Amino acid sequence: MREGIIERKTGETDVRVELNLDGSGRYDIDTGVGFLDHMLELFARHGRFDLKVRCQGDTRVDDHHSVEDIGIALGAAFDRALGNKEGIRRYGQRLLPMDESLILTAVDLSGRSFLGYELQIPTEKVGTFDTELTEEFFQGFVRNARCTLHIRQMAGRNSHHIIEGTFKSVARALREAVEIDPAAAGEIPSTKGML
Repeated sequence: MREGIIERKTGETDVRVELNLDGSGRYDIDTGVGFLDHMLELFARHGRFDLKVRCQGDTRVDDHHSVEDIGIALGAAFDRALGNKEGIRRYGQRLLPMDESLILTAVDLSGRSFLGYELQIPTEKVGTFDTELTEEFFQGFVRNARCTLHIRQMAGRNSHHIIEGTFKSVARALREAVEIDPAAAGEIPSTKGML
C-alpha cells in the first residue's frame, strides 16, 4: 500500500493527514473550514484516494492558516506515499465540466514544484470561504508534493462550480499520474533514473 501520514504543528495549526493512494475514495474530514471539508471529500472520492484529515486551527482569526497548512500536509503526504515513484505513469490530465464551468488540469509528478493557476473566481467568498484561499491551498500542495500542476478555467461564472470543478479535476488528473503503469513496472519514469 502506498500511504503517507503527515503531522504538522505550528503556532497557528495542528494538522494530521492520512492518505492511501490505492484506496477506494473513503474519507473522514474535519478541518474546521466547512467548504474545504466538502472540497476534500470530493477530492478523495474523485481521485479514489482514502483520505483522513484533521485540523485544529486559528479560524477565529481567519481560515488562511488552516487552508494553507492542510495543502502543505496533503502535498507532503502525496510525496511520502509515492516514495521513489517507481512504476507510476507520472503525467495526468483532465478536462472536467461542472455545469457551466470547464476546468483543464495537467500534472507532472516531476519532483519540481510549479503551479500554473489561471482561475478567475468572480466572487470573494463562497459562503464564508475566502475564494482567494483556493490558490493558497494548491500552492502549498505543489511545493510539498514536488509536482508541476497547471489549472486553467476554460469557462464558468459560478464561483462554487469553478472551485468544485477544480478540486474534482485535480483529483482525477492525480489519479491518472499516480497509477502504476504495467508496462513500466520497476522503472522510474525519467531518463535521469530519479524524480
